[in-house]
Amino acid sequence: MRRYRHVADVARDWAARYGCGEIATPIFEFTEVFQRTLGETSDVVTKEMYTFVDRGGDSITLRPEFTAGIMRAMISGGLANQMPMRLFAAGPMFRYERPQKGRLRQFHQIDVEFLGIKDPGADVEVIALAADILDALGVRGHTVLELNTLGDAASRDAYRERLVAYFSGHIDALSENSRARLERNPLRILDSKDAGDRKLVAGAPPMADALNAASADFFARVRDGLDRLGIAYTVNDRLVRGLDYYTHTAFEFTTTSLGAQGAVIAGGRYDGLSVAMGGPPTPGIGWAGGIERLGMLLDAPPPSPRPIALVPLGDAAEQIALRLAHDLRRAAFTVDLGFSGNLKARMKRADRAAARAAVLIGDDELARSAATVRDLDTGDQREVPLASLAGDLARFRT
Repeated sequence: MRRYRHVADVARDWAARYGCGEIATPIFEFTEVFQRTLGETSDVVTKEMYTFVDRGGDSITLRPEFTAGIMRAMISGGLANQMPMRLFAAGPMFRYERPQKGRLRQFHQIDVEFLGIKDPGADVEVIALAADILDALGVRGHTVLELNTLGDAASRDAYRERLVAYFSGHIDALSENSRARLERNPLRILDSKDAGDRKLVAGAPPMADALNAASADFFARVRDGLDRLGIAYTVNDRLVRGLDYYTHTAFEFTTTSLGAQGAVIAGGRYDGLSVAMGGPPTPGIGWAGGIERLGMLLDAPPPSPRPIALVPLGDAAEQIALRLAHDLRRAAFTVDLGFSGNLKARMKRADRAAARAAVLIGDDELARSAATVRDLDTGDQREVPLASLAGDLARFRT
């Protein structure tokens, strides 16, 4: 849980620095929201979504990703007149997959979406935000940024034709899944994990050959922006997004530290998504990152705050300690207060809690309106007036 909270908190903080407001979408949506955005023939829709009929007879799906719900909220909530918008979200997702390291049926994501900005500078900034989050987590060194362009709609259509022509000449060597994709969505063949398909993919024509001048210029401006920021990347011309509403930039931060599950942050530009959902033309770019996967990359979970242990001895001290603990917590201290045990038992409790200091209060100290403060790292102790206790304890803040 400390890893989870650290990843989400760091991401939320950095997203705010980039001007992102936070949005929360429903954990379930009407199934059509995901069928229209993920593609009715995609693996997510046909094999992985948790879909059921509710009591009103509507088909409901537990969300497998954030982008569709955010775009639905933009359209149905009338937010188009508030563009441009920068949004951050975090929460659980659900996919019926075979669980393994880094892949769970209920998992959690951080998500960033920039809406209403068509300039390639938005692509640079959204990637830079992901890089800054990885840096802040101390895991960017475990990742590689892979970058590609899908071009505009005209370039994509031209590339589709080239792919169909190429793979049609090798149709007998394609896997069954890829033969089906050849008619519906040939770009997805480039994602195939089948060994035979991979050999054919290696010889497929590159996307760069199908780019028109405008698309090539857009991609050059994205690369130039990343270069200016010192964000290293590798161009991977086999990195694609299968659905037609994706355009221009596609990217992934990948790692070899998690076995088969290599992508920790993945995203791209989806200028056609709003129209595909029945909304107004709205350019957009965003990414999602797996919180569990990012947490697994952390060298160690962030430490829990070390508390101040209150150790009252005697009935009178117990009453004083209850109020004292309340006041110290309101002064932003983490306080551990037990309710039973002798001095030895309470000090053992302080040790188990990894307390930074112990405040001992007995009858003798109460007679002087004081407490004994013991540094549990060094063993040093001194008597401190109760009135100045909070000020003295400030030296133990971490």
